[in-house]
Amino acid sequence: MAFLEVSHISKQSDDRIILRDISFQQKQFQRLVIAGETGSGKSSLLKIIAGLMQSNQGEVFLKGEKVKGPDENLVAGHAQIAYLSQQFDLQKFLRVEQVLDYASSISTKEAAYIFSVCRIDHLLQRKTDQLSGGEKQRIAIARLLIGRPSLLLLDEPFTNLDMVVKGILKTVIDDIGRKLKITCIMVSHDPADTLAWADEIMVLKGGNVIQHGTPQQIYREPVNEYVAGLFGTYNLLSISQQKMIGVKHPAGNKLVRPEEIRIRKSKITNRFHIDDVRFCGNLYELKLTYRQLSVSVATTLDKYSVGDKVEISLIGSRKN
Repeated sequence: MAFLEVSHISKQSDDRIILRDISFQQKQFQRLVIAGETGSGKSSLLKIIAGLMQSNQGEVFLKGEKVKGPDENLVAGHAQIAYLSQQFDLQKFLRVEQVLDYASSISTKEAAYIFSVCRIDHLLQRKTDQLSGGEKQRIAIARLLIGRPSLLLLDEPFTNLDMVVKGILKTVIDDIGRKLKITCIMVSHDPADTLAWADEIMVLKGGNVIQHGTPQQIYREPVNEYVAGLFGTYNLLSISQQKMIGVKHPAGNKLVRPEEIRIRKSKITNRFHIDDVRFCGNLYELKLTYRQLSVSVATTLDKYSVGDKVEISLIGSRKN
């Protein structure tokens, strides 16, 4: 029996299809990311899983028990599923410990552990109007965890957070799964937030599942340009363009990441020309042109300059 089973979920609003026949399973403690462009149906799917939105068709089961929608439940939601929306709210002018109010739910020891995992134990005496955005978000998550959910749903949790605050929240979310043994689903559009965290990624477009696989599969073997573009820079090389860089037997158009291209300087003038070099911290991004072909290349080597002539090849490909 799957921990979470989503079976043939469809949702329509007026004449617009929001979700079309979505099915998948999630194992317990498996970290799932739902990715896609704005309007792809990510948040709607999360709300249906949480029992906060009614689907037109299909069913959701958590540990074999049906998750009822608001049309089937007097109180919307499921006791074992916690949902953090993008518009979470904390009651104003109260101390954090008053907002959390855990006394009737869990022991003081359990609460202290949750607060430690969420990194808010030093904030309990502060008032909510004295908190930063990142602190408020961690408190909102802790408030959900007091209910001892089995499944935590996070809708774009890193939006509008700076790099330092985002790093703290990433650690907190990691610890929620590892230390508190809570299964998580995250909705996000930022590849930096998802590739390193996820066990599996499901990509939506226009309410349809476009691709579902491991982060490596999604990044290295995207089914189309839409999926490739969601997770970083890519080059789309035609058969003739692949032959230009020495691919022996191209089978069709190929999506290639910048780091999958090998580069070396050349003394031959009729070669690629470096038009731009950008330092990106752990690597350099180069823009190359040759005839009508423009290519993005990533390298860790600090030895290329605008105007250099270079040769390129695909890593792992055979030359003529």
